[in-house]
Amino acid sequence: MSAFSTRNGLAYGLLGLPLAFVALPLYVILPNHYAREFGVPLATLGALLLGARLFDALIDPLLGRLSDRLFARSAPSVLLLGAVAALLLALGFGLLFFPPASVQRSAGALTTWLVVMLMLTYAAYSALSISHQSWGAMLGGNEAQRSRIVAWREGLGLVGVVLASITPVVLGLPATTALFCIALVIGWLAWSRAVRPVPRAATGSAPQLAPALWLPFESRVFRRLLAVFMLNGIASAVPATLVLFFIQDRLQAPQSSEPLFLGSYFISAALAIPLWLALVKRLGLARSWLASMGLAIVVFAWASQLGAGQTLAFAMVCALSGVALGADLAVPGALLAGVIQANGQAGQAEGAYFGWWNFATKLNLALAAGLALPLLGRFGYAPGVRDAGALNALVVAYCVLPCLLKLAAAAGAYFLLIKPDERLSS
Repeated sequence: MSAFSTRNGLAYGLLGLPLAFVALPLYVILPNHYAREFGVPLATLGALLLGARLFDALIDPLLGRLSDRLFARSAPSVLLLGAVAALLLALGFGLLFFPPASVQRSAGALTTWLVVMLMLTYAAYSALSISHQSWGAMLGGNEAQRSRIVAWREGLGLVGVVLASITPVVLGLPATTALFCIALVIGWLAWSRAVRPVPRAATGSAPQLAPALWLPFESRVFRRLLAVFMLNGIASAVPATLVLFFIQDRLQAPQSSEPLFLGSYFISAALAIPLWLALVKRLGLARSWLASMGLAIVVFAWASQLGAGQTLAFAMVCALSGVALGADLAVPGALLAGVIQANGQAGQAEGAYFGWWNFATKLNLALAAGLALPLLGRFGYAPGVRDAGALNALVVAYCVLPCLLKLAAAAGAYFLLIKPDERLSS
């Protein structure tokens, strides 16, 4: 395709704004909201989130296969799926954060409601995001162009995240929900006018469901990339799950400061994306990603030394870790699009690849919530508990564990992605 213009970037990428807007409340605010507002114990909350996210992860490959079949039919079929998913997503999000009063009065009814609404919301979110990601990957191009396409989607997504980090505190959850619904409609309309990929005609008879689902794992490069992506993703998902607890109990910062921390994190990520794209031109995708992992390790090691009242220092931690996040958003998806092209499956199997890619993302989030929250409860931490032992457990979970996981991801990036590529090019 021709150069990916600003107009093309806005039309395609704008849907990334509401998708990211809804992701922050679902993955960061929701655990804290149910723990503090409704008194759901951390162990129970962690188990429920783990189960719902595992369900969400397991259906992603099936949704990816559905996306491939719709792409093979026509782009309007994909847009229709997106419209239905967007409607269900808006409905599920509203019901999730605003359970009826009758449900709130019963602990059993509340937990059942939480699980059902999570499953509905996650499924709709997955169907919409997989189709949108596959659309972008099918546009193709070289490394620089693939990274630009991903950067438009993720950069506009960061704008959505910044809005989502501010509006619940400033405007409240009802206004946040209304803003999300408006952004979702605008994003889908822009997507419907975006440049359309041209699927490659499949040869022979239609593939069977099972082979298509497992097709990506026939690629050794994909398996290696997915392993690094998962290690890095878990390292990011753990602090994302725990950040509000860290702010409120370790830093003992007022609630009014939360938009400062979250906003500096995501704004820095958005501003850093052009810098990472420039670095990609010099170092390539994999080496740039490795550099961002090193930055994140240094930053979280610093965060482990912070205590009550050190809000300015933590704002710097958020900003610098946001810079590292910029690479996490722009680089891995571009690497995956390159794998699909190198395997000769461009225009045919993007949905299958992104279905498993999203499966890995959801699994990371499930493990982060399902393991970190119950372990914190086991070691004596609960929201509002500030004795030394509980806060030390929070520091280990929020700072030390992500550093160890990032180190493992960095080693994987070097030995599984960079070294094999060097051998091939030598």
